Amino acid sequence: MAGFVIFAERVDWHTRSLVAALKARGVKPRIVSLRACGFAVGETAHGLLLPGFGDDLPEACFVRSVPAGTLEQVTHRLGVLHALAALGVRVMNDARAIERCVDKSATTFLLAHAGLPTPRTLVMEDAATARMLVDSAPGDSVLKPLFGAQGRGLERIPPKGALPESEQVGGVYYLQDFVSAPAQGGPDAIHEDFRVFVVGARAEAAMARRAKGWITNIHQGATGAEVAAEGLLADYAVRAAAAVGASYAGVDLIRDAEGRLKVLEVNSMPAWHGLFDATGRNMAEPLAACLIGERVSA
Repeated sequence: MAGFVIFAERVDWHTRSLVAALKARGVKPRIVSLRACGFAVGETAHGLLLPGFGDDLPEACFVRSVPAGTLEQVTHRLGVLHALAALGVRVMNDARAIERCVDKSATTFLLAHAGLPTPRTLVMEDAATARMLVDSAPGDSVLKPLFGAQGRGLERIPPKGALPESEQVGGVYYLQDFVSAPAQGGPDAIHEDFRVFVVGARAEAAMARRAKGWITNIHQGATGAEVAAEGLLADYAVRAAAAVGASYAGVDLIRDAEGRLKVLEVNSMPAWHGLFDATGRNMAEPLAACLIGERVSA
């Protein structure tokens, strides 16, 4: 095996930070798009087509992004990651973890199965059933796209509120009980949740994300403030990453009206620029250490 790979579509701040952290450890990674990879059974010694490697395999791979595409294209790209893991290459995060996190229903199921508190969640294809569940919910429901990120496509729906047509949600209704923040009512209420960054079974940093609206994603205009990555917040985040099999993850949590923590989501390819702005800590450092084996990964 020879060399390290960062699978990325562009050399953004995150990729540059990770490259610098790896170079500081004597490792010069190749940046490769999964679009350029494929299978070459009978042509290469290992049966894969990896630009710049020929019959060699990388020692380890970091997955910064899996480019969007058709179902066939995404399946093919994940297939390359599956094959690398099957060949003994260390992949952060591997295809199984990515698949579990991209599919929010799978994430929620695994969180609950691991004994972690998470909001009541109902996922179904039938619009009439979804309508009935929204109307009978104890409060508002949040409709999320099954495949989505950065707070895009979220809708808060009250009982009797309108539901989008089936084709607008890809034929699947993912409904989760809306979690009210503790004692912060009124029109100017500040909504808050938490992002914890986990690397190799350790909570490395955390921030509170605050916004005037109920969507608290940094990409949607929320602000971040450092909080201690310790106690139950850290414990739940580490357990959530383990539940989906992620070597690193951005875990989103929230406190309910009684102040109890609940796990909302696990992100298998999280950005960390907002976390850096809030905490001054660049997650490229622990990620590089984990990738080259300075620390044991989960």
